[in-house]
Amino acid sequence: MVPEPPLPPLISTQIKHLLVHSHLPFRIEQIWSGCKNSRFSDRFTLLVPFCLDYVKWEVIYNAFFPFSAPDIVFSPEDEEFRPLLPAIDGEGEDESQARLMRSSLWNWNSKDPSMLFNLVHELRGLYVQYQRKRVGQVDDTRLKFEMSTIFSREGIEVCLMSGPDKSEEVKFVVPLLDLDLNKRVHACPWKQEQKIFLQVVFPLSRRHSPTPAPHIKLVSSSQLKDLFSVEDIKLPSWVDGMCMAEYLPSLEDTLNLQILKAVEYIGGRRRFIEALAPKFGRPLEADPIFCRTATFLAVTGAFTFLVHFSLSTQFPKQQPTLILQSSQHFNSQGAPVMSPPLHNCPWSPRWSPTEMAERIFDFLVKECIGFKMYCLDAVVP
Repeated sequence: MVPEPPLPPLISTQIKHLLVHSHLPFRIEQIWSGCKNSRFSDRFTLLVPFCLDYVKWEVIYNAFFPFSAPDIVFSPEDEEFRPLLPAIDGEGEDESQARLMRSSLWNWNSKDPSMLFNLVHELRGLYVQYQRKRVGQVDDTRLKFEMSTIFSREGIEVCLMSGPDKSEEVKFVVPLLDLDLNKRVHACPWKQEQKIFLQVVFPLSRRHSPTPAPHIKLVSSSQLKDLFSVEDIKLPSWVDGMCMAEYLPSLEDTLNLQILKAVEYIGGRRRFIEALAPKFGRPLEADPIFCRTATFLAVTGAFTFLVHFSLSTQFPKQQPTLILQSSQHFNSQGAPVMSPPLHNCPWSPRWSPTEMAERIFDFLVKECIGFKMYCLDAVVP
């Protein structure tokens, strides 16, 4: 398959600026050329983050006129979304003209690397309003009440979902906790601000039928899993007749307590790794921030091996997982021989870090004999 030609430098610079500087996780899915035998590609599929999912927009430049502004083609499901037309519902001619003059398209400057960034953020803001309007037109008393009581919070997104095999649903995405989670972790490595969202999906009920309960789920930025997993949090019960404005205070109290515990658990993991040093020596490698992993060198007679410790965010409630790796034995692919994960070491979360380390050391003194035999059997003669 012949690869697509590269993008012109002016367009490539604008894409790079968007992907690097946006606080939203925009993605490029596909790049291609609009004409045969062209030196450059000039169009691509942009994945626009919205409601914890993505919508696809086709961005179409003209490689022969790279100084011109691009066209944007929205998905077929959003045929009523027409933000680039001269007027939208409820706007008079003067308001429409003023809106277009504020748009990035009005004074497009292809040499400014931020132009595409500004354009797609403007359009995404209009798309958020468009989806709110769609949901507001749904004839559902409960939804209208939810919207009237919850939209005073900033950052809420909502969309109407439907498909050929399911009834219509409305999804709310509510950002939680007005605090900077990055500042809770010392020497935090996260480049982007971590977020936690409540996703609430309301099935639309038919008239004269029981009101179904919403589907509730916590969603977080992927990197937050280094600190704790929102999947481990037990959500407060949703009482019949409750609305989101009533539900959120209890949920945010629960999350605040969980974050405090998660930060405390970092200290517990660090103390455990430090307690291993008197028995195993200084670690060869260790996670200095979240203290989730550590590797030590162990020697018994002439046999030398590594001990890899993996600690969950629930440590010390959950015991560590150990993997042994020989530094002297290699399999047929040339990889060092490693043990299966060991979950059977003696453990109690009530032990002090020193006792935990001593018990594991005594366990490995016996376990290494069997591991050495395992290595000899794994080596191909």
